[in-house]
Amino acid sequence: MTVTYTSRVSTSSVVSNFLGLLVRWRGSIYKLVWLDLIVFFGLYCLLAITYRLLVNEEGKRFFEAIISYCEKNGSLIPLSFVLGFFVRIVMNRWWEQYTTIPWPDGIAILISTSIHGSDDRARVMRRTILRYVCLCQVIVFTMISPRVKRRFPTYNQIIEAGFLLENEKKIIEAMDQAFPSYPKHWMPIVWAASIVMRARRENKIRDDYAVKTIMDELNQFRGNCGFLLYYDWISVPLVYTQVVTVATYSFFLFSVLGQQWNENHADEEGSEIRRWFPILTVLQFFFYMGWLKVAETLINPFGEDDDDFELNWIIDRNLTVSYCIVDEMHQEHPELVKDQYWEEVFPNEIPYAQPNMRQNPPAASTAYMESQSKLPKRHGSVTSNLSTRSRNNFRQNFLGRPSATGSYSDSIQMEDGPSRVTFSENQFDLPQDDANSSHKPSQSTIDFNELIEQRRRERRERIRHRFLDMQSTHLRHDTSGAPYTITVLRPPSDEELSESQEAGDRAQQDPSGSREPPPNKTEKQD
Repeated sequence: MTVTYTSRVSTSSVVSNFLGLLVRWRGSIYKLVWLDLIVFFGLYCLLAITYRLLVNEEGKRFFEAIISYCEKNGSLIPLSFVLGFFVRIVMNRWWEQYTTIPWPDGIAILISTSIHGSDDRARVMRRTILRYVCLCQVIVFTMISPRVKRRFPTYNQIIEAGFLLENEKKIIEAMDQAFPSYPKHWMPIVWAASIVMRARRENKIRDDYAVKTIMDELNQFRGNCGFLLYYDWISVPLVYTQVVTVATYSFFLFSVLGQQWNENHADEEGSEIRRWFPILTVLQFFFYMGWLKVAETLINPFGEDDDDFELNWIIDRNLTVSYCIVDEMHQEHPELVKDQYWEEVFPNEIPYAQPNMRQNPPAASTAYMESQSKLPKRHGSVTSNLSTRSRNNFRQNFLGRPSATGSYSDSIQMEDGPSRVTFSENQFDLPQDDANSSHKPSQSTIDFNELIEQRRRERRERIRHRFLDMQSTHLRHDTSGAPYTITVLRPPSDEELSESQEAGDRAQQDPSGSREPPPNKTEKQD
């Protein structure tokens, strides 16, 4: 199962938490590279002993030439680029494979809420559908994971685990004999879909939308299982894996020769350290070989490495949770009671187990900026700029932009009554003492209330004319050719309003209610 260490590094400290992880063995880099490191260091020591003790002077000169060549040209192998790009591809593939693993929880919730009934018929439908869903996953896992295959080598072990029945086994084996070249993981999903349709016909499922939703979830589950098979069939191209492997091992073959101690360069700085122990060469091998081993471990996360996915645990968990959702928790919930904030509607302050853990809400980025009114005022030549800016702000903020109808009042909304905005005359007047200014002081003032009222009258007049231009009825035709009538309501005119007001006044003056009876609709009027 994947080695988890998140709890050890949940909070950083003065001493790095990663240092405590260096002493762990399970899932560590030491467990992966220790054998290769021993072979590499042993080969290095063997060549060093041969050069220093076992060869003559002519052999030493030849060996020194090999050392010089390997040391100068060993960097021609682009190991960092090739290996880094390969590990990046493998890491992305590793995480995508985990996110592709399907979980039956969503299907179980849909089945529990859609298939109604507490009788044995409805119960067996719900449980059988989820058993088929889990059976599909088990068949796929046995095809891609050696660990799961050893747990379920044949269909008999799947029957013993409760995922399969004897009659269902015979159907699958008959299909295997008829079509031996194709996987049969989709068969349980087909059976589950048939049960869903039977439940709809028996009115266990009360609407077609629930049927469609369940079918979509079943198809998505089957698709994810199929993607797991695709990841197993289509791996990283073999040529790329071979290039990375050859580049890594050839690089260290050159390193084991090029990093040897040389008598001709014994007076160079640092040569004495390399003569007794090649510490940097060993670290270089440790890092690059560890990088390659990481890719080798993660390229197939369904194996038996320490960081591979625990598929057997997923199988057990999915079947247990599925049965619990569709059977034990079917249409069950705790008693409905008022929550503790019922009277307050919402909590003003939520308690903490430790009061000192309470923090203030995050502040906005502009929370501490000084407003324009708090900035220091400048006099002199800046006065003309401020007055010009005031006029521009007035035009933009209060008049706005002309609308499509040509009126400024369409772009703003004002309340009825006198305006609350007041303007001082000096706010729109240019300074008199600015001799260089080419503008003349303003000789007129703006009546803002009158301007707003004029715009409102113009807008009401335009709306009134629009409605008056419309006909009271319009005859249109449907796409089928049948005519139909549209009635357009229009506002009353000023004359009608005045007539209705006069009629109301007369009714108040004549409370006796002596009115002429309306003429009978059946009688003909001359």
